[in-house]
Amino acid sequence: MQAKARREAILNILSTSPEAVSASALAAQFSVSRQIIVGDIALLRAAGLSVIAPPRGYKLGEDTGLIRTVACVHRGLEELEQELLAMVDNGCTVIDVVVEHRLYGQITGQLSLSSRYDVTQFVEKARDASTLSSFTGGLHLHNLRCPSQEAYDRVCADLKKLGILYTQG
Repeated sequence: MQAKARREAILNILSTSPEAVSASALAAQFSVSRQIIVGDIALLRAAGLSVIAPPRGYKLGEDTGLIRTVACVHRGLEELEQELLAMVDNGCTVIDVVVEHRLYGQITGQLSLSSRYDVTQFVEKARDASTLSSFTGGLHLHNLRCPSQEAYDRVCADLKKLGILYTQG
């Protein structure tokens, strides 16, 4: 298969798959290396397509809903899970996490979490890794895609009840 045709096929797979698709799965499907797929994704992005990379693979970025940012602070995985569940349980997608690192400046990690299942999978992986918020004493931002302002307001209210919403001024 020609490279251009493979990229078109990858785009078709990403546009029809409800879940993220791993580079390894795409590589196996097209009988190429994982690195070839990573390069294909880079070229699709360079062509202006919104391809995001949540922890479990690639998917097309969404462009509906309100984008809102919330500041959070927590310590430990239990509060991390409570935070993320408050967001997805109110109908929002957690697009990413952003921290301000004293050496590197702003660091962003793509998440794309939109369900309890996504949160559970992420928290399980976090048990064996350092979260970005560990670099900042727990302080971090999340960009959310919310179906409405009311959904965002509910997220903020829930986070405030949990003591996770960062409100220090």
